[in-house]
Amino acid sequence: MSEQLRYTDEELEEFRQLILAKIESATSLYEELCASLRNNDGNDTADTSPTFKVLEEGASTLEREANARLAERQRQFINHLRAALVRIDNKTYGICRATGKLIPKERLRAVPHATLCVEAKNNPNH
Repeated sequence: MSEQLRYTDEELEEFRQLILAKIESATSLYEELCASLRNNDGNDTADTSPTFKVLEEGASTLEREANARLAERQRQFINHLRAALVRIDNKTYGICRATGKLIPKERLRAVPHATLCVEAKNNPNH
C-alpha cells in the first residue's frame, strides 16, 4: 500500500469547515478587542477624582496596550487560517513544507493552519 500523498476532497472539506468556524470565532474576538481599543463603551476617567484619575489612566493604558497586542495576534491568526483555506483550494493543505509528508489529522485539528509536522517543527535542521 502506497503512502497517501494528499488528503481527499472529503477530508479537505472537513478541514475547511473547521477553519471557517475558527475564522468566525477569531473574527468575533478580534472585533471585540478593536471595539475596546476604540473605547466604544464610553467608560473613561473623566468622572473620577484627580487622585484616582492618574492611577486609572495608567491601568487603562496598560490594558489598551495588552488589547492591542491581543488584537494583532488575532489578526495574524485569522490571516494564517485564510492562508490555510487557500492551501485547501490548491489541494496542498496538510502537506508538511519541510518533509513533503502528510501532517497527521490530529495535529491539523489542533492547529489547523499548521504547515509543518511535529517532527519538522521540533527539528529545524530537518
